[in-house]
Amino acid sequence: MTSRTTTGSTDGIVVAGGGLAAQRACETLRRAGHDGPIRVVCGEQHAPYDRPPLSKEFLAGELGPDELRYRPDDWYREQEVDLLLGERAARLDAHARRLALDGGAVLRYDRLLIATGSEPRRLPGVAGRDNVHELRTLADAQGLREAIAAGRRLAVVGAGFIGQEVAAGATRAGARVTIVEAAAAPLAAILGEELGGWFARLHREEGVEVLLSARIARLHGGRGVEAIELEDGRRIDCDAVVVGIGTQPATGWLAGSGLDPAGVLVDGAGRTVAPGVFAAGDASRPFDARLGVHLRTEHWEAAARQGAAAARAMLGLPVAASPAPSFWSDQHGVRIQYVGHAHGADGIEIDGDPGARDFTATFTASGRPVAALLVGRPHALPALRRRLEAHHDERTAA
Repeated sequence: MTSRTTTGSTDGIVVAGGGLAAQRACETLRRAGHDGPIRVVCGEQHAPYDRPPLSKEFLAGELGPDELRYRPDDWYREQEVDLLLGERAARLDAHARRLALDGGAVLRYDRLLIATGSEPRRLPGVAGRDNVHELRTLADAQGLREAIAAGRRLAVVGAGFIGQEVAAGATRAGARVTIVEAAAAPLAAILGEELGGWFARLHREEGVEVLLSARIARLHGGRGVEAIELEDGRRIDCDAVVVGIGTQPATGWLAGSGLDPAGVLVDGAGRTVAPGVFAAGDASRPFDARLGVHLRTEHWEAAARQGAAAARAMLGLPVAASPAPSFWSDQHGVRIQYVGHAHGADGIEIDGDPGARDFTATFTASGRPVAALLVGRPHALPALRRRLEAHHDERTAA
């Protein structure tokens, strides 16, 4: 792992970003026989590592930093994958095929993969506050783990999956947790209020205070937030705050490049409109043939698949059609999985017992399944995915 600049005419394949999509692209390139230079621009001082455990096992103290790594140092040396740690993409000249880094170096690429991921949306008024945390990086998770000692009061702003996982992990660590959610139910925009209400009940049953339709009026305290005051006058005293109100693509550095800084538009193989430039993971907006639109997926499985697909496309190899997107979450010892797109669904079928944390909720559109939420049923996912794919194929053929 170095930060040197190649003196030849090109730096070969350059990967901007050091997350999962980048890692899978490097692995795929080498497995497919590519023997040219590969240089990975990693914004952090860490080699690529797995991020989902940050809000689960790592936060609970069950995993250490080394256990998160995708590969040991020897793998990168043996595969001749050059990691530029602590460097970030700063500017792209797609016409000249040059990538400028924030440290001043310029890389000349044959092909470029944009895989810079996403960044948290900021809550107004928290800049500079010592005890306000986000959870996107290993450093974020290390700081948060120190802040959730037993008995401490943690306020989680936002009840998306990351916020809920943090709440579950902090509760397990002994912290007293309050979730503050502006919507009428967690995940209401994705799953609807009925299923969103199930998530609220899950956390309440585990001792988490869940405040819904709760909008923040002001923050009290100096360098640290001591309390959150809501618009209805309620006050949540806290020792630490976690903000989880969504993410946006970390692609502002693409301004002026001809690519969309709001998320790079790509086809099913990760190709952009710029010659030799590909994108994958949270930084991209792949075309979804099922919905007929470009759509960010923002999940582990999608990033892995897209990184591998872009690598194959770089080498002129065939790329398989993408399956229905899916992701998982672990909360209070319950495995929760989601597959498909519920947007446009007009019905929900429940199989099982939500009260027992064992059920499948299938979303339908005109009687056809388009998505599903599985709770406590990890082994049912493959069959359900096949069912969704079969109905999609029938609809396409019709």
